Amino acid sequence: MKKDFFWRIFGSMLVGILISGLVSEIAFRSMGNTSSRPPQIVELVIPAGTSEKVSKGQSVISDGLIFMVGDTLELINQDSIAHTFGPLFVPPGSSASLILDTPESLAFSCSFEPTQFFGLDVREGLTLGTRINGILLAGIPMGLLLSVYSVIAWPFKKQALVPPAN
Repeated sequence: MKKDFFWRIFGSMLVGILISGLVSEIAFRSMGNTSSRPPQIVELVIPAGTSEKVSKGQSVISDGLIFMVGDTLELINQDSIAHTFGPLFVPPGSSASLILDTPESLAFSCSFEPTQFFGLDVREGLTLGTRINGILLAGIPMGLLLSVYSVIAWPFKKQALVPPAN
């Protein structure tokens, strides 16, 4: 019985991890691999006429951009006035850059949005270790639930007690 119990638990854990891995991989591939790219330079252009639109309460650039750790945000000012973006001051016709090296959600004060704030999200790239960790975190509990279900659905056979020989 102990041997049967071990193999049932082990098999259930293995099936749980395999199901979890399969579902995870299908979801990962269907969503597209956009979260494990190498760092890159991302240009954010402040177009000409932005100051007039902001004074009228119109938004020019979409808020809530997502970046990867290591990306460099290059702010290009094509407007006729200087703009600020957090620690950056960008005169007309010039550019400034900001290296995003820490995973965090940021809200910078800026002069090219009517709200005077601009949000961006810096995320860590997805690695093989992260994916395996996610599979195990889902697969182990699933395996335990499968093993409990298997004991309920197919109980162990009772073994006859044999009296000790004299």
